[in-house]
Amino acid sequence: MMFVLISVVASLVSCIITHWIYKWRNPKCNGKLPPGSMGFPVLGETMQFFAPYRANNISPFITKKMKRYGSIFKTNLVGQSLIISTEAELNNFIFQNEGKLFQCCYPKSFNEIAGRDNLVTAEGFMHKYLRNLVMNLVGNETMRTKLIPKVEKTICKNLQRWCGQASIELKEAVAKMEFGFGAKILLSYSESKSSKNLRQAYADFQHGLISFPLNVPGTAYRKCLQGRKKAVEIIKSILEERRATPETRKEKDFLDLVIEEMKKKGSLMTEEIALDLLFILVFAAFETTSTALTLAVKNVGEHPKVLEELAKEHEAILRNRKNTDQSGITWQEYKSMTFTHMVINETVRLANIVPGIFRKVLKDVEIKGKFLPWTKTNNQVFLLYSGYTIPAGWIVMVCPPAVHMDPKQYDDPFVFNPWRWQGQELNTGSKTFMGFGGGSRLCAGAEFSKLQMTIFLHYLVTKYRWRVIKGGDIARIPAVMFPNGFHIQISEKNMIPKDAAAT
Repeated sequence: MMFVLISVVASLVSCIITHWIYKWRNPKCNGKLPPGSMGFPVLGETMQFFAPYRANNISPFITKKMKRYGSIFKTNLVGQSLIISTEAELNNFIFQNEGKLFQCCYPKSFNEIAGRDNLVTAEGFMHKYLRNLVMNLVGNETMRTKLIPKVEKTICKNLQRWCGQASIELKEAVAKMEFGFGAKILLSYSESKSSKNLRQAYADFQHGLISFPLNVPGTAYRKCLQGRKKAVEIIKSILEERRATPETRKEKDFLDLVIEEMKKKGSLMTEEIALDLLFILVFAAFETTSTALTLAVKNVGEHPKVLEELAKEHEAILRNRKNTDQSGITWQEYKSMTFTHMVINETVRLANIVPGIFRKVLKDVEIKGKFLPWTKTNNQVFLLYSGYTIPAGWIVMVCPPAVHMDPKQYDDPFVFNPWRWQGQELNTGSKTFMGFGGGSRLCAGAEFSKLQMTIFLHYLVTKYRWRVIKGGDIARIPAVMFPNGFHIQISEKNMIPKDAAAT
């Protein structure tokens, strides 16, 4: 009798598990889902997605899926069913229909580490409100009248300090410089004058920013959450101290503006929103720009003709100044640095710092298919999609790297070639260039990031030379990192560095 009972229970459990696995692998849809695989229950294909890889390339996970299923396919990451799009036209359709068919949405794990009320995932009026606040800090007028001389002073000071050292690890050195500058204009925070190590808290946060979201002791994700908690605690203490001892400051920082907003009757700015906003802005102020700038220096150094053209442009600007007493870059000079902007765009295109842009489907979306069933590029075959339905509630991940590396969009896409941008619009995104986001949600600090990179390159190529000491390998997890660092030696142009010819 007991044996029969156990057999019945085992059979029921087996049926339940089998049914669960079947439902996992065959999700419901009022139409035809794109092809793909949902991976293992709960885990999905998360491990494959986060597998590290080297060099400027598309993720092996994405490449494999494209070869097998075409430019749009289904998968599951960290328990979330989603569609990945590598098709420029479909990506553009998604961005153009934001607020109608799609809305900004990131995985739950991202909101846990970035904050529930962060600028990246805010919607509608709240997003517009927060973005307008940020533009008070990094808008064109503020950059033109206030930020250019401050950026110049910071860059010149650091380049002079690095000059003559046996070696500097450029990514870390630039990140430290950018962090110091960003924390100062945002919070008036100075690492040398504070007992609270905000930089270390962000280093812990960054360590597990793009990692498998397993919140148990010893994991990178746990360290990331702990870093966020510590950073928010420090920012909160700065906020509370500022509110407790109000004073008339000679020059207001962004925190002053936030506190003024909090005091307004009926303001949307709560303490929670303020902390999430300040937290993400401090991080954005140094991480992506330092990565892009390091890659720019690496790319320019590896391509002598690019360096020659870049130096030619900046030396011409110095020669053409009517006022011989002028010591700094003007807004007009910055806007005239066309080749430099081409170098930056090409660096950002190849860098693919953002591996995915996420949107939630608000209602079932019918996607019309392609009429041409096959296309051949580089002796590889990619199946284009037919008509599909993307179900409401699913997440769509737009994949910028797949578009940026698409030979149908860019000739020799893996080659660093700034001249490919000649005659093109350099200050906006497009359906084939999403280095700074897409649609109505282009990065609010994109122009400020380009300003900093431009000024850095100006002083680097007009006053200094450099040579690589070691490192420079690139790995992705899928975020960009330098596993061996990128160590260079910087010297003044009128000095010859020891032991080797300089760039």
